[in-house]
Amino acid sequence: MNKDSQEQVKCLADGKTYLRDEGVILKELAQPISNAIKQDYPKAKMSSFICANHLLEYRMNRVDSLINSDLRQSQKINRKLTKALKDDNYEITDVNVSLSQSTTFGQKVSDAVAKFGGSWTFIFIFIAILLTWMLINGLAIFGIHFDPYPYILLNLFLSCFSAIQAPIIMMSQNRSAQRDRLDAENDFHVNLKSEHELRILHAKLDHLTQNQMPHDLEIEKLQLQILGEVRSELTNLRNENIKLKAQLKQQKQN
Repeated sequence: MNKDSQEQVKCLADGKTYLRDEGVILKELAQPISNAIKQDYPKAKMSSFICANHLLEYRMNRVDSLINSDLRQSQKINRKLTKALKDDNYEITDVNVSLSQSTTFGQKVSDAVAKFGGSWTFIFIFIAILLTWMLINGLAIFGIHFDPYPYILLNLFLSCFSAIQAPIIMMSQNRSAQRDRLDAENDFHVNLKSEHELRILHAKLDHLTQNQMPHDLEIEKLQLQILGEVRSELTNLRNENIKLKAQLKQQKQN
């Protein structure tokens, strides 16, 4: 057995004497735990000894502090996310439903006229009417000759038709512009909400990578240290048990 492990040292926590392998020296501990011990025992030095029982308490306190720190940070981020969503309380509206509910009869007529006036059907019908008008008046078919060349009455009709059609189409364009404004407003608020949520998610990811993951690794390290000490204790107990059995067997033989 190692000679150093049989060395007797005094624990700075309770002042009792222990074997060297029943605890650790402060310089062998991680800095957060050694700092916590020094805070409770200002006279402690890096060469001071603390027994395993009291060390376990500090390790458990360290685990609790790491867990509580991560929990507080997560709650803080969640509060920020909730506040950001509450502050931006704009409700996304369905543009089609909103416009259909506010559409007047005149607006419906203007939309229908603009839709029909911008189709190939309208162009073909208009060309057919013009050709028919010019053929009837130019060739005097059936003796009809009410608008001779240069078709002054046709020009008047076309001018009046254009003068009426233009403002109707402009009314429909105003409706389209109103739809575009509503779409743009919806897009702006959707993007704003998405940006808020993405910022909070980035904060959560940063918290996971920069704080929580290192804390988890430190907790796992402490768990491995505790398990190693437990295994060492079990090994010592097993050796003591074997030694006692050997002594009893020897006594029986004597």
